[in-house]
Amino acid sequence: MPQPVPADLIRARFSDALSAMYGCEVPLYAQLLELVHDVNGRAMAADPALGAMVEAAGGLAAFNREPHGAIRVGKPDELAALRRVFAVMGMYPVGYYDLSVAGVPVHSTAFRPVDRASLGVNPLRIFCSLLRLELIEDEDLRATAADLLASREILTPRAHELVARAEAEGGLVEEEVDTFVAEVLETFRWREKARVTAATYRRLLGAHRLVADIVAFQGPHINHLTPRTLDIDAAQAEMVARAIKAKAVIEGPPRRHVDILLRQTSFQALEEEITFLGADGGPEEKGSHMARFGEIEQRGAALTPKGRALYDALLDEARGLEGSSGGDYAARLAALFERFPDDLDTLRREGLAYFDYALSAQGHDALASGHRVPADLEACIAAGLVSATPMVYEDFLPVSAAGIFQSNLGLEERGAYAGHSSQAAFEEALGARVADPFALYAALEAQARDAVLARLHGARA
Repeated sequence: MPQPVPADLIRARFSDALSAMYGCEVPLYAQLLELVHDVNGRAMAADPALGAMVEAAGGLAAFNREPHGAIRVGKPDELAALRRVFAVMGMYPVGYYDLSVAGVPVHSTAFRPVDRASLGVNPLRIFCSLLRLELIEDEDLRATAADLLASREILTPRAHELVARAEAEGGLVEEEVDTFVAEVLETFRWREKARVTAATYRRLLGAHRLVADIVAFQGPHINHLTPRTLDIDAAQAEMVARAIKAKAVIEGPPRRHVDILLRQTSFQALEEEITFLGADGGPEEKGSHMARFGEIEQRGAALTPKGRALYDALLDEARGLEGSSGGDYAARLAALFERFPDDLDTLRREGLAYFDYALSAQGHDALASGHRVPADLEACIAAGLVSATPMVYEDFLPVSAAGIFQSNLGLEERGAYAGHSSQAAFEEALGARVADPFALYAALEAQARDAVLARLHGARA
């Protein structure tokens, strides 16, 4: 009897297919991939230690295939359906993000792999946002949006069948995987035909650009894919050099010796031709829509709750009353972040970031030769027997996401909606709880630390 294909391999095939499709739909994305590949190659050549790290993690080719994507859905059953789709690919909801506090009428989670081995095979992350209809102030428009969403289905019938089969059979067999990937791609494909008239589109647009993007089309077309770079400042400069319209400010923390969390930039959303339904059964109308863009990210160390509290406090202070669009924002941010420790030893000793622990080459040699080694982890680190490497941040930053949305869609910064965080409502729509990212990192760190200590204690037995 054929064995199910591992979910990690299904995810890897879907990731490659999604990138190929988006490259065909948005040629500027293909240019972005080329740009990032060039920047990453130069960064590795300039820093042998960085090059060695990338090679140890699978090489530059694997690193250059590490995208994240973003989609937006309009109603609870769409979110729940995608949760089931992503589960087939070994991707689970991690974290809750309330973007309404930054003036964007959605709340979100990230579907991604959660264990070390799966992240190593393919770390595809999809940031998935659900429209908060209750934040549309115009009651008539809110009802119109709800009716439009109620009448659409974002998955193909065959996709539904294959998801149900995977759930019942514990996965998909080889001959089903290509069909599954192709059918799910249809959900994320761009379609230039809107489901509304031009007049309705303008009303939705008046509520918020993302309301129009979510409601006016057949489904949650992928609105960006994000390659990972080793040097986002160089990538930003290269976009400008290639006459790609980059956003003015890199979102996230400033440039540091030890990268933390996530830094992001993007090129402005494309204005794409679309076709509206004719009014009162009349002829179709031509128009345009801005939603899809190109983003680049640089990932750093995952911070503990203590580290994240310090980061958030410094970021809030930097933004202050002037927002993040002022010409002196970068300088203000860099000055404030001098208060955030910028060396690995301090970050680890003060409990600001999560770390992986492993025996070093020197440690393996010591154990192999039968030398006594300290049982204390700190002493082993000091002696060079154990390496401590910061964990890569696998998640997202709501303020950065909102900043990307605002800048690449040509939106002005706006205040928070008069709502409140609603994780319980989001999880009810999702049909599951979202995982706590801090708990995931802490568990991985504990596993690594315990494994090293077990080796050390075994050597002393």
